[in-house]
Amino acid sequence: MMFMWIKALHVAAVIAWIGGLLVMSVVLGSLATAPVPCLPQERRIMIAVGRWDRAITTPAMMLTWILGVTMAAHAGWLIPPWLIGKLALVLTLSALHGVMAGTLRRMCGDNGRRPPIALRFAGLVTLAATTVIAFLVLVKPF
Repeated sequence: MMFMWIKALHVAAVIAWIGGLLVMSVVLGSLATAPVPCLPQERRIMIAVGRWDRAITTPAMMLTWILGVTMAAHAGWLIPPWLIGKLALVLTLSALHGVMAGTLRRMCGDNGRRPPIALRFAGLVTLAATTVIAFLVLVKPF
């Protein structure tokens, strides 16, 4: 019974985390090609997304990790290959989150700064990694 509660909370945390990543990727992607300096409404959006990241997205990421490790330990998974693949992708998403959060924070402090053009693809990377993670968890192909 406890395992199901942990799993449900894990899924809820993942949804909040991935949602926040997608919002950040849309905002940063749209600002990557915008003229410098940013307009006041763009700055307000960046500040709001930064606040959301600190209040919701980052804690959701930490909760995802804590509950995921707890679930793996509780289930007795001894690092099966599918879990190694999943962990590699979750680590990638965590790193991407850090890059995007840091970029957003720096942009809020420097009105003339623009995000790296490569961040235009952050949403695609997030969706692709999330899809592969879901496949690995549900199918457990190896």
